[in-house]
Formats: sequence, structure tokens, C-alpha cells
Amino acid sequence: MSPDARQLRDEISLREASLADAKRELADGELSQHQYDQIESRERLALDDARSALAALERAPVASVERSGRVRRARWLVLALACFAVVLGAVLYGALSPRQEGGSATGGLTLGHQQRIAQLLSEAEADVANANPVAALSAYQQVLALDANNVAALTQSGWLDFSAGSAARRASVVEAGIRNLERAISLAPREAAPRLYIAIVAASTPGNTAVAKKEFEVFLTLKPSLGQLAVARPFLKKLGLNP
Repeated sequence: MSPDARQLRDEISLREASLADAKRELADGELSQHQYDQIESRERLALDDARSALAALERAPVASVERSGRVRRARWLVLALACFAVVLGAVLYGALSPRQEGGSATGGLTLGHQQRIAQLLSEAEADVANANPVAALSAYQQVLALDANNVAALTQSGWLDFSAGSAARRASVVEAGIRNLERAISLAPREAAPRLYIAIVAASTPGNTAVAKKEFEVFLTLKPSLGQLAVARPFLKKLGLNP
């Protein structure tokens, strides 16, 4: 089985498990019907995409898939794989994870919701540390079903979607990731983590050097941590910026 096929099978299994967990939580009263419907809709859409991609992969010879992928790949995804390989992982997550701003931009969450969100964010952090981004992404999506304005979940799910979509050459997933990062910035414009993620995305995209430079310049004004600066330094050097 190819690595791409294995990744898709893992994603399918984890999303099916996520659906089962959500159904159990609905039965236990931990989720409302509306919240469950949001999770189910998101997970089933992702499952359909993953199953279709797996079926296409299994029908086509590996060499043919690789050749056609190179031909069809969008211009703005060309360098995303390099970005994915270099900066995704526990080190980057530890440096950039916006733990301090895990709350919502809106009020009114019940204590039960707040506890559930905190639990899911903790589970997602552990999943990323254990190199299980699919499970982490599912947890972040459940957070967003409970609180669509959760900056931590928007930031991390945006990065994971961008990275996974780039690796799988799925433009729609990449676009969804970028939208989440942009929303995180709109909700928390003075937070360094989402600004750094979007700057890395721009720096990894051909033709977006000016955008990357602008985003990194803003990032440097936000008092980033030493870990964040360490992640940014190679990009800053390439763009001629001083940390």
C-alpha cells in the first residue's frame, strides 16, 4: 500500500471513529442536536472526499497518479510540500501553539462547553505531539462546532488543513485551511501564532513574496516568543528581514 493510500485509510478510520464519538456524546447529552448535525455534516463531507481520493488512487497506477498530479497541481501549491516537510511537527506546534488565546471571541459559553473545549484542545495537542495530525484535526473541528470563534482551533486546524491538503494535492482543503487562518487573524489580530502561520503559507507560495514579507513584518511587531522567532528565522533571512 502506498503512503498516500495508507494516510487516506487512516483518515477514514479516524473520521468514522469521530462520528461514533459524536453520536455517543449526543446520546449522553454532551452535544445538542444542532452541534451533532454540524459535526456529522463536516465529517461526512470529509469522509466522502477521502473515500473518493482513495478509490481514485487504487484505480490508477502510482506512476500515473504522480505524473497527473504534477500536471494538475495548482501553482500556489508547488512549494507547500517543502513547507510541510520542514515545519510541521511537534517542534513547530510547541513553538506556535496559541495556548494563551484558546478562548472564544464571543461570550455565553456554558461551563460544560468550556470544559469540553478545554478537553478537546488538550487531546488535540497530545495528538499533534504524537504525530497524529488527523486525530488532532478532528478534535479541532469538534471545538469549532462548539465555538466557531475559538482562535486556537481556527489557527491549528488551519495549519493542519493547509499542510495535509498540500501533501495530498487537494486544493479545496488547502483553501479551507487558509480561510481558518485568516479568520483567526481577524478575531485576534494581535496574536503572533496565526500571523506566523499565514506568513509561512505565503512564503511557501510562489508569487506571494510581497504578502509574506508584509505578514512577517506585522508578526515581528507582536512580541513573538523565542520559539516562534526560531521557526520564522529561515524565512526572515530569505526575505531579507531582521528578527
